[in-house]
Amino acid sequence: MDLKPGSRLKSTVCDTEVIAVKAAGSHEVTCGGAAMVEAGTDAGDKGEPAPDAAEGTQMGKRYVNADESVELLCTKPGAGSLGIDGVAMVLKEAKPLPASD
Repeated sequence: MDLKPGSRLKSTVCDTEVIAVKAAGSHEVTCGGAAMVEAGTDAGDKGEPAPDAAEGTQMGKRYVNADESVELLCTKPGAGSLGIDGVAMVLKEAKPLPASD
């Protein structure tokens, strides 16, 4: 799938929906072990997330790949975990604010 900032995706196995914040190029984005589809596309009957990809997603949280070249924002939580190109995505850590002394 050609991924670019603003792309909206939804899971085919749970309720997860995401929007791409930072992305470029072609990537295979998965949720719950199954490929995600563009929002607005009929996904048909929902299956179940794979047991090894059922960590869940949290609304309002950002998920990134290892080199942080792709960043997805969760707009609707679900039971499946996000992955890209066969590798699990991780929750992006917040940057600490400088101390105000």
